[in-house]
Amino acid sequence: MTQETNACCGPLSGVGMSRRELLNRFGMGLGGLALSHLMSGKAFADPTPNALGLPHFPPTAKRVIYLFQSGGPSQMDLFDYKPLVNEMNGEQLPDSVRQGQRLTGMSANQASLPLAGSIFEFAQHGESGAWVSDLLPYTAEVTDEVCFIKSMYTEAINHDPAITFLQTGSQLSGRPCIGSWLTYGLGSDNDNLPAFVVLVTKGKGGQPLYSRLWGSGFLPSRNQGVQLRSGKDPVLYLNNPGGISQGSRESFMKRLRELHEHKIELTGDTGLEDRIAQYELAFRMQTSVPEVTDLSNEPDDLFEMYGPDARTPGTYAANCLLARRLAEKGVKFIQLYHRGWDQHGNLPAGIKTQCQETDQPTAALLKDLKSRGLLEDTLVIWGGEFGRTNYSQGQLTKDNYGRDHHPRCFTVWMAGGGVNPGITFGETDEFGYNVAKDGVHVHDFHATLLRLLGIDHERLTYKFKGRDFRLTDVHGNVVEELLA
Repeated sequence: MTQETNACCGPLSGVGMSRRELLNRFGMGLGGLALSHLMSGKAFADPTPNALGLPHFPPTAKRVIYLFQSGGPSQMDLFDYKPLVNEMNGEQLPDSVRQGQRLTGMSANQASLPLAGSIFEFAQHGESGAWVSDLLPYTAEVTDEVCFIKSMYTEAINHDPAITFLQTGSQLSGRPCIGSWLTYGLGSDNDNLPAFVVLVTKGKGGQPLYSRLWGSGFLPSRNQGVQLRSGKDPVLYLNNPGGISQGSRESFMKRLRELHEHKIELTGDTGLEDRIAQYELAFRMQTSVPEVTDLSNEPDDLFEMYGPDARTPGTYAANCLLARRLAEKGVKFIQLYHRGWDQHGNLPAGIKTQCQETDQPTAALLKDLKSRGLLEDTLVIWGGEFGRTNYSQGQLTKDNYGRDHHPRCFTVWMAGGGVNPGITFGETDEFGYNVAKDGVHVHDFHATLLRLLGIDHERLTYKFKGRDFRLTDVHGNVVEELLA
């Protein structure tokens, strides 16, 4: 029997080629799918901001770098100084403070809830007089650039719904994330790189992170985040598969494009336009991604500023430096994830490690952006999905304790991008358990973020299954005091 072949791909499906081989050749080598675009001179245009009537206001931020500290950093040991809790160390959390609020299953059955004062020293820094513990000496140097929000709160008390809520505006999975909403509304500033890039610190244990956290949900697929990994292949399946010549792929892809265009004419399926747009971006990324991820041309003194881990690809420090490079290239939304902040026990040792990994590069990022004139229109955000309790989970000793999840109040900070610098907004009570003044809900946080980018959060919507959806659902108010 004669084996039927195709000039661009060799044996056809079912004759000498497995299904997996066929998919590898046709689907995973994305670069060739853009070649027909380059040869034909045609392109499927992205929806422009003007088509959506955006921006609604003059933006103060052009891009966002979100340093997400997964696991829930302890505001009690980093930013929210509570001398009364130190004085009452070991005493029971008063019922009048807890007010019957729910606890997680991890501490609900404890016989007692002893207050745990922080063993770390706090001091005021900068002209703003912001309180920062000695765990963060580098962050203490840049407090006058930072707007601390000490009154953040959320409904979610466990990690997955809490992280999903911070990233998508809903505790239920399936909604578009912040970066997808922004790129859908504002488009891209660089045709050769994704508008939304995700970086995850390698080798860190902790609560799992799922790709749906940077997924586009029901928005067009071109708005999903692209994860850049450390190693020789920063983007999976970007390069052409072995054994396929450029000429043969060109022949095949021209025909494939013709089929797609014909199908679009018949059905009006915009999903095909999204797919082709992604293929074409993938081709351009074959050159642009290796260039932007190559840190070898950065000077030695810059590596020293970011810290000893900065030369090791995939570390938090290296990702902070890479985030600055991506910001320079016009990437709209850059999301860093750093796990390991979930310290239910042995908090003093665990949080020291986290701060050693993140403090210096975080401060260096702000200094680096400012020195290049980028901080004024780059919004930098630092924070996790919730805070930690003022009482000890498990046994409390003189030099050791743990803290459970605490959604009632936690600290997030923002810098640059039109944020009011050098202020502390909101207050918690003297026990650090409840918001005492100027609470900022997750939806308020999202509404304010969008406002800095020139977007009215009530007007950036997408119709899905018969209703208009938005990042802030049906809630949220811009916190005007946070705007410069």
